[in-house]
Amino acid sequence: MTTLEPERFRLEDTTVWSFPDRGVWVSHNPSYRGNWAPQVPRNLILRYSKPGDLVLDQMCGSGTTLIECKLTGRNAIGYDINPRSIELCKKNLNFTSDVKETSIQIHNGDARDLYNLSNNTVDLIATHPPYIDIIKYSNGEIYGDLSNINNIDNFCKEINAVASECFRVLKPSKYCGILIGDTRRRKYYIPLAYKVMQEFLNAGFKLKEDIIKCQWNCKSTPYWRTKITQYNFLLIMHEHLFVFEKPDG
Repeated sequence: MTTLEPERFRLEDTTVWSFPDRGVWVSHNPSYRGNWAPQVPRNLILRYSKPGDLVLDQMCGSGTTLIECKLTGRNAIGYDINPRSIELCKKNLNFTSDVKETSIQIHNGDARDLYNLSNNTVDLIATHPPYIDIIKYSNGEIYGDLSNINNIDNFCKEINAVASECFRVLKPSKYCGILIGDTRRRKYYIPLAYKVMQEFLNAGFKLKEDIIKCQWNCKSTPYWRTKITQYNFLLIMHEHLFVFEKPDG
C-alpha cells in the first residue's frame, strides 16, 4: 500500500547524512537515474521553510522536490530544460495530499534564465544539478542541457549563471540548497563540488552548511570495484550538500 509519509523519518541534525533505504512513499521511485533521495529535499524543506512558503527547484527532473512540497504544504515552482522530464514530473505529482491544498507550477525552462520569476520572491531553493556529463539526460538535441557539457571550466561557467539567477530570485536571509558530487579525470580527483560552491560564493551567497551525503546503490559500483586494485584509486561514495544563505542587504 502506498503511504503519504516516510517511515521512521527524523530531521537530520549533523553534517553527515546517510539514507541507505531511499524513500518510495507516494510516487517516489529510483527509476529516474540520478534523482536525489527524497529524504534530502524533505530535510531542506522542513528545516529552512514553513507551510505556505514558495520553494523553487529549477532542475526538477522527475519532481522529487515538488512532491515533498505538496506533502508538506509548501507552494512550489519547478523548471526543467527537458520536456520529457516535465511530463514525468506532472505524472508523479498526480496524487492527493492530506495537507492544505498547495500551488505547484511546472515549466519547461532554463535554470539560467528564470524569466517569469521576479526578484526576491522565493523562500527556499532546493535543487540537484547534473554532475557535468556523468549522466546525460539528452543526446545533444536539447540546446543548453548542462548534462551534455564535458569540459569542467565550461560547466562551472554555466553554473555561475544558475547561481546568479538563484541569488536574484531568492529573498534576502533565505536559503539555497544544492547537492553536487565530485568526479575523476584520467585517474585524478576533480573537486567538482567545491568548484560549484565557489561559483555560488562568487554570485554573492554565504556558505551556511557543507553537508556530506553518503552515496548508496550506485549502479556503476560493481564494475569500478574490479578496477580499484588495477588502477589504485578509491571509489567516490559521498556528495556535498551545500546550503547557501543570501545576505540581507
